[in-house]
Amino acid sequence: MSDVPVTAAGRPAAEATRAGGGLAATFVLALGTFAVGTDAFVVAGFLPDMARSLHVSTATAGQSITVFAAAYAVLSPVLATLTAPLSRRTLLVGALILLGLANLGSSLAPDFRTLILSRVLAAAGAAAYTPGAGAASAALVRPELRARSLAVVVGGLTVATALGVPLGQVASGALGWRWALGLVAALCLAVAAGVARIMPSLPGSPRVPLRARLTALRQPAVLAVLPLTVFGMGASYTVYAYSVEALGAVGVADSRHVWMLFLYGLGAVLGNFASGFGTDRWGSTRVLTAGYLTMAISLGGLGWLASAHSPPSALVGLVMVGWGASTWCQTPAQQRRLIAAAPREAPLAVSLNSSCIYLGIGLGTLVGGATLPTGVGTVCAVACGVAIVALAFALATARVPGASATVTRGGR
Repeated sequence: MSDVPVTAAGRPAAEATRAGGGLAATFVLALGTFAVGTDAFVVAGFLPDMARSLHVSTATAGQSITVFAAAYAVLSPVLATLTAPLSRRTLLVGALILLGLANLGSSLAPDFRTLILSRVLAAAGAAAYTPGAGAASAALVRPELRARSLAVVVGGLTVATALGVPLGQVASGALGWRWALGLVAALCLAVAAGVARIMPSLPGSPRVPLRARLTALRQPAVLAVLPLTVFGMGASYTVYAYSVEALGAVGVADSRHVWMLFLYGLGAVLGNFASGFGTDRWGSTRVLTAGYLTMAISLGGLGWLASAHSPPSALVGLVMVGWGASTWCQTPAQQRRLIAAAPREAPLAVSLNSSCIYLGIGLGTLVGGATLPTGVGTVCAVACGVAIVALAFALATARVPGASATVTRGGR
């Protein structure tokens, strides 16, 4: 099977690069993933306030994250099939408009049930956008730049954790959580207008039945990659969805939560871009090994700090940076492995990985909510254990043929 990447219409990547402006065009796509990421992650910053407003417990309110993630995981491959004939620009703009309108609905939700329904619609918009943006970015650059291009697009998500989530918490504190979601809606609609104006046109492809698309799941190399994404994101989001409670448990004052969330996001940005460079240069196995080891240490350290008496803020900040970096170093390496394993099904492979990201987020949030009543230390211990499982799985599958995405001489 050829490893020359193709666009949705089957054109070689080199032709798409000439038409779309190569790596620079991926920054436009990253604006969209920033909007998606702000929507997906901002809720964690004001979860307790939202729970009080809707008269539910924090753990119950956290299930809005689980529902969003589960809907995303299910809808991503389905929407990849249904929207295949659409031009990529039409798809991406339409997805952002849906996301904006869904967030507007969330901001106006009179009760928890309405909020859940609006989050499902938001998940549909996100599920249509993120995989399409990732696959388009891979088609717009030369093969040796593919992981870096994917890192730029994923960088929109990580920048959202660095800026969108803390700013959402600030907006929620100043104006209320409803206004915070309203601002997210405005952001999505504004970015939709920008993508429509700037994004180069890439054609769609003939519609392929979902059953035929899912044949990629039969490939051992693909099956070796996808569960790792679930483990890795599940480990992190067992704690992250309840980060406000976790920060309170380690003695961080409410007024400083925003800065700790910013440090997590800063680590996410650094880890993501370092992963893109490191994967292109040294291969995915080394990047993932370092990432999951760092994640286990960070989550275990956070649990230990929760039992300590007034731990230094600098130490908590260092743990937050390591936690963020290890969470978001996974995606470029994992996407690169998938595209290497199934080059002719790159859009589907990226779509399935996005489904697994949100499946991991949903499962992690569910586990975190179930263990939260026993204390933050227990939540962190469970998350650390899952991170160790991810590390073991990464090492066990490193030599599966087609799944390692190793590099050639010169880092290419």
